[in-house]
Amino acid sequence: MIFQTASAEPRPVRLRESTRAWAMRSMRGAYGDDAMRCRFVSLDAVEGFASLSSVEQYNCAIRQIATDAPLRICEEERVCGAATLGGAIGHVVPAQYQGKTVFGSVSHLTLRYDKVLHEGLDGYASELARRLADPTLSAAQHEFLHSLQNVIESMAIWHARYLEATETARPELHRLLRRVPFSPARNFHEALQALWFVFAFARLCGNWPGIGRIDVLLGDYLERDLRAGVLTREEARELTASFFIKGCEWIQSDTPLGSGDAQHYQNIVLAGADESGREVANTMTELVLEVVEELGISDFPITVRLNRRSPQALKEKIAAVMRHGGGVVAVYNEDLILEALSDLHYTQEEARRFANDGCWEVQIPGKTDFSYMPFDALQLLDHVLGTDGAVTPDYASIEALYAAFLQALRQTVAALYDRTVKNAFTFRDGAWQATTPPTCDSVVSLFEDGCIEHARAYRDFGPTYVVRSPHIGGAPDVANSLYAIEKLVFEERKVTLPQLVDLLRKNWEGQETLRLYVKNRYSYYGNDAPEADAWHARLLNDFADAVEACRTRSDCPVLFIPGVSTFGRQIEWAPQRCATAFGSKKGEILSGNDSPVPGTDFSGATSLIRSYCKSDLKRQSCGAALDVKIFPDSLRGENGIAALVGLMDGFLKLGGFFLQLDVVDAAVLREAQKNPQQYKTLSVRVSGWSARFVTLSENWQNMIIERTAQRPS
Repeated sequence: MIFQTASAEPRPVRLRESTRAWAMRSMRGAYGDDAMRCRFVSLDAVEGFASLSSVEQYNCAIRQIATDAPLRICEEERVCGAATLGGAIGHVVPAQYQGKTVFGSVSHLTLRYDKVLHEGLDGYASELARRLADPTLSAAQHEFLHSLQNVIESMAIWHARYLEATETARPELHRLLRRVPFSPARNFHEALQALWFVFAFARLCGNWPGIGRIDVLLGDYLERDLRAGVLTREEARELTASFFIKGCEWIQSDTPLGSGDAQHYQNIVLAGADESGREVANTMTELVLEVVEELGISDFPITVRLNRRSPQALKEKIAAVMRHGGGVVAVYNEDLILEALSDLHYTQEEARRFANDGCWEVQIPGKTDFSYMPFDALQLLDHVLGTDGAVTPDYASIEALYAAFLQALRQTVAALYDRTVKNAFTFRDGAWQATTPPTCDSVVSLFEDGCIEHARAYRDFGPTYVVRSPHIGGAPDVANSLYAIEKLVFEERKVTLPQLVDLLRKNWEGQETLRLYVKNRYSYYGNDAPEADAWHARLLNDFADAVEACRTRSDCPVLFIPGVSTFGRQIEWAPQRCATAFGSKKGEILSGNDSPVPGTDFSGATSLIRSYCKSDLKRQSCGAALDVKIFPDSLRGENGIAALVGLMDGFLKLGGFFLQLDVVDAAVLREAQKNPQQYKTLSVRVSGWSARFVTLSENWQNMIIERTAQRPS
């Protein structure tokens, strides 16, 4: 049984053959196909449904899902519960009334799971009972808190159905479920089951939550059991593998093509410091890496928190996993991120809890209402230059052009602030709350700190922190454009600015020699080129200034923080963009996230990282992602491991933020385009997620192929 790898080194075999066969079956779509046969439960039989309040309708939907969703118990599974309704794969609550869905769902968050493990859902029920005794609560707050009670009651219904189904068929699972998740977990297996059950129920109800720091959640339980001889490392690996294999249950054998089939934001974060500053990396960390190294499961993208003190053995293990490709493991620079969070006035203890939103944007898990607002900076430059219209401004200098661009950038950021903060929230009845009633979201609200205390929902200023983040896209494209204009127009004076604008409007028609000159003569961002990199660093710094300036526009206590990303939007932006001053033609797919424009970086991965790290990335406190593709042949043997560790060390030392390394052979990807059935499990890193390559549309596949693969250099 072969699991795809980009490496000349074979994947290790540690798990039972039956476990490996189950993994292959799951990754080939058996359970996703099963989910699509029953996509929704029906609410048509609910008496008077149309006349109920929105919260009451939501309560009915969640209870109906718990009552009617099909159960699934796989012969090989070691943890129980399954998100079996295919409608949830479409990011909606999978319940319909008169043939239409009623509620959307929630993603870009990581729930709080540790409280469930340590207190159980019974602890939540007691907390809700105490909160409901407050005589000052409004009618709306009462209704919300009762909705949280309905979530617990619905989970009890779902739990009872699994208890009944396993009593004779799987007595060992029945014994496991008798206690968790309603009572505190006593050992590793119970903790793993409690974590899975809450996660699976949230997904069953249509939400896409992250997992977060699984080695923090489970590591102590595992270490105790190993020391006591309750289970062996091999048994613990099998249990961990079961968790990962069940996380593949939304894979379909014939997924509709698009941006990939593994982007349900169920990310995992490993290692780094705990609240006291102690290194977390433990046996659970190792087991997670061993499972993905063997099976290549990409549905739980992993980010490892590395710092200057991270164990060498951990970095070597990460490199061993990375070498197989798929982009399953990425890296955070923990030291820099903790500084960024400190600058935002998080306490040191709180900052050390950071994970992500299920992609890679930084947040405090289980306490944060997060959303981000992407925009295309290159289209702003097109407008300022006049390449997208009839007016051709004739700026006297590159500084005059940049000043006009900067004004447009500030206006864009200010408009995003007004829309998502100033006009979105209001102070009323002694508390901040949403200006208009938000969509019901009690399943995730239950597991977010602050919602019970404030008696407010996730999107109604319930959680401890509310974060909104404008994300600049196309930053490398703008930097390259400004650099090319500076050289071609204002230094070399080969054309005037109006002449260049005219050429760009005509898509370089009739000027191929000049286009190739600017494309090949200058050294752009990604090559450790001082002039182009300086434009990139300046742009990001000015963007951070623009974001920070907005915080004085309202006294609303929303954290408004900058980030750098495209998440693949460079594909949908391409038709609206003009030809660029650095030689690209209209419609070409340009830079992704904070990575170089494909085809412009030719100096190796070390130079690429140096270019990226010249910016003050600490100021991009939501995150700035760098994608690096490496040739598989350059990573053979121990030297290959050392090369990857060296890249990680350089990234940390130079001040990087988030590094996505993937090992890719473009020839293999082209072969997969021609023969997709032979490459069903081949995964690639797309952006904040990994996906099976054959589930990407042609444009997305070509974008992955065209990213320049580097040598470590």
